[in-house]
Amino acid sequence: MTRNLSRLFAPKSIALFGGGWAANVIAQLQKTGFAGDIWPVHPTRDQIGGITCLRSIEDLPAAPDASFVAVSRDKSIEVVKRLADMGAGGAVCFASGFRESGTEGDNLQAGLVEAAGDMPVLGPNCYGFLNYLDNAIVWPDQHGGVPVELGVAILAQSSNIAINMTMQRRNLPIAMLATIGNQAQTGYADIATAMLADERITAIGLYLEGLGDIRALEALAQAARRKGVPLVALKTGKSEKSRASGLTHTASLTGAAAASSALFERLGIVETDNVETFLETLKLLHAIGPLPGNRIASVSCSGGEAGLMADMGAGSEIEFAGFSDAAALLLRDQLGPLVAIANPFDYHTFIWGDVPAMTQTFASVMADGFDLTVFVLDLPRAERCDPSGHDCAVEAIITARQQTGANVVVLSLLPENLEEETAARFAKAGVVTLNGMASGLAAIGAAIRLGRLQARSSSEPVALGNGLGTPILFNEIQAKQALAGYGLTVPRAVTAETPEDLAFAARSLSYPLALKGLGIAHKSEAGAVKIGIADETELLKAAAKLTAPQGYLAEEMISDVIAELIVGVVRDETGLLLMTIGAGGVLAELTDDTTHLLLPASREETAQALSRLKVSKLLAGWRGGPGADMEPVIDAIAAIARYATGHTADLAELDVNPLMVCADRAVAADALIVHMARTNGVLAEDEGQETEGVEA
Repeated sequence: MTRNLSRLFAPKSIALFGGGWAANVIAQLQKTGFAGDIWPVHPTRDQIGGITCLRSIEDLPAAPDASFVAVSRDKSIEVVKRLADMGAGGAVCFASGFRESGTEGDNLQAGLVEAAGDMPVLGPNCYGFLNYLDNAIVWPDQHGGVPVELGVAILAQSSNIAINMTMQRRNLPIAMLATIGNQAQTGYADIATAMLADERITAIGLYLEGLGDIRALEALAQAARRKGVPLVALKTGKSEKSRASGLTHTASLTGAAAASSALFERLGIVETDNVETFLETLKLLHAIGPLPGNRIASVSCSGGEAGLMADMGAGSEIEFAGFSDAAALLLRDQLGPLVAIANPFDYHTFIWGDVPAMTQTFASVMADGFDLTVFVLDLPRAERCDPSGHDCAVEAIITARQQTGANVVVLSLLPENLEEETAARFAKAGVVTLNGMASGLAAIGAAIRLGRLQARSSSEPVALGNGLGTPILFNEIQAKQALAGYGLTVPRAVTAETPEDLAFAARSLSYPLALKGLGIAHKSEAGAVKIGIADETELLKAAAKLTAPQGYLAEEMISDVIAELIVGVVRDETGLLLMTIGAGGVLAELTDDTTHLLLPASREETAQALSRLKVSKLLAGWRGGPGADMEPVIDAIAAIARYATGHTADLAELDVNPLMVCADRAVAADALIVHMARTNGVLAEDEGQETEGVEA
């Protein structure tokens, strides 16, 4: 249900319930000069903050646009119900002790939602919001923001981190900030969607501990894309592994961050990994937006700074592209033969202090068609030094930018070496300042990634599973049968209960064979696999020694293999079906060569994922070796994906390892499937039954 949050976020009247915390909100409203009505409600106090208290809700002169409810959790439900009944615009529920506190809290939170009805409620366990556009501060603590005419919005699950963000000294214009608490009724995606309606919001940052309502996040991403408002995410809780039951190799390769990162990428939301980069990225996107490409020019008057830029940019999205011939000739003419014309560019100090010469040089760089020109500039400490000697650089950068209209950033080596006053001067002239080389370069990389993401983000809803129940493990032949039904190529194979029956059944196959014991998830580790069996005699001997709790499987070996892949799907705790593709075989968990996709995925997305792997060099033909036709590989991955999305409700894990890639085909040499309930495919009762002639 979509609720109208406009009255809550831009109120003309604010009611406050409670004592000390309500007094704190009034103090902040008075400090910032809120021009609307402030109505404290308290049964015993005569006044709060010099404002006469009303004794009860019934004494309110009208239904308030916004309310701050800072009473006990039980009393909060009553207050919210009475506000909703009188047609109030919305409320912030400050009290804790709801869902975060256990079963009793669960019941109370459900009661709060019921009491609110259609009236929007933030929280519970929520600090509130800061609207610096309309000077509406429903917030019970200090904050560091100031009124702005336009800027970014930030949503955060942590109130303390939100407070700290408002204290930034990075010249980031924060237009709105909201904490979201338990999100009992109104989730972060609902809040962000409401903020999108304000044309003064230039970018939105999401500081999240969980993904919440994924369908709402998808809708938010689509709405933001239509409006051209960038979304930036910082998600915590990435360090622990997250898996459904952990039986597959894929589960061991999939960390808690993989699904959320894949979702952000799919939706065109750029992800950052720390608070500094989060804020710097928002600042860059506020001023310039996503970058159309990755050709970046670095300009400094120090070889050390140029070297650091080159080193720190290496391996990132940034390309320090060379100057055009025309620009190189122009710069050489301007600076003389002692200055090397290279990017990153050290223009030396020969022209330092000569503003016209510096302006001419800077304009020559800016005019050379780079997607962004970055000036490395740190200013002396004003309280200990005289920074006026750097005014020449500031003036030249601003003038050159005015002449060229280029995208320009000033980047300091250290975060503290760009004071807010100078940053504001640059911002007024259309020059972005980024504080700190590491976070600044990361922000530039994020703006590059966002430009690419927006060009290929998907509007197709992701598959969401919710299956619960007892895990059902398919043995290998059952898994292969199930996947073959969706188009996956598997080897010719037979199964049997005894070595003698297996040897007889295997006469329909061509040696050499692979022998496997059924009913074991990881056969190599358990000694339940033997490969390269040359004849029937060797097959009988090998079967007699093999561990096979559910019988034997013999299958034809795949020859002329160019590379082995692992392709698997894990349902994470949010219900997302995450496909992992990587280098496979026995080295799957030893090599850091995987990539991830959320299902469903297009053939183009699959091809792009394959191209990101190191093993893709083998697939393309490494050092003159044979290459693979990629269409059968993509066909195989698509078949696995079709099975997964066809069993969205109850699939827990799926593993094909290895997928043998040959010149003209891709064959699943091993497979494992775990469901959380019965499926429409092979059932648990079928395990151990003999299956002959399973082939491509």
